[in-house]
Amino acid sequence: MATSVLIVEDDRNIAELLQLYLEKEGYAVTVANDGGKGLEKFRAVQPDLVLLDVMMPIMDGWAVCKAIRSEAQTPIIMLTAKSETSDKVQGLKAGADDYITKPFEMREVLARVEAVLRRSSGAVAKQKARRLVFDRLVIDMDAFELLVDGKKVDTPPKEMELLYYLASSPNRVYTRNQLLDEVWGFDYFGDSRTVDVHVKRLREKLEGVSQQWSVKTVWGVGYKFEANNE
Repeated sequence: MATSVLIVEDDRNIAELLQLYLEKEGYAVTVANDGGKGLEKFRAVQPDLVLLDVMMPIMDGWAVCKAIRSEAQTPIIMLTAKSETSDKVQGLKAGADDYITKPFEMREVLARVEAVLRRSSGAVAKQKARRLVFDRLVIDMDAFELLVDGKKVDTPPKEMELLYYLASSPNRVYTRNQLLDEVWGFDYFGDSRTVDVHVKRLREKLEGVSQQWSVKTVWGVGYKFEANNE
């Protein structure tokens, strides 16, 4: 079954362009041209993702976002001509997963749709496995604790999230950009070197703990959590 996307956008030209490109990529698309209709179609269609304009008649995007978030955890990407940080913060508080400023390129929209859907599906798949256990290492995201050799180690949130993400798929290699997208997501406003800094700090905490696992650099590519299959 095709992944379904609901576009809520009062500019019909933009809505038609988004629909054209998304359908070309294989998505099943539904369009609403005001906030009220958007909420009605969301409840009727139950889409996998919502592209939501901010400035609209009947209900603005913030109101629609809050209404959707009160009912479901469906991923929402806000579309708006505003680019101020305060508007982005407002979007986050309303429950948005990402934010695209107009004018935008369709390649960016498609990439962000794919990334948000990937994060969403990954989160659902891992809800039942929020505690990872390796030799002398426990990564407990429910308690937000890192236990190294049985002792709790104070670890900032992004370091925890980065280690958990890597360790959730042992031996899989991730590029820096993939890690930025998956771990930092919409909160991120820097460059890829921030991944290197966080990996360095993790290694300082984990160095020499076990021979059965390690955070490895894959030169020219990125990083992986390497673990023995034993």
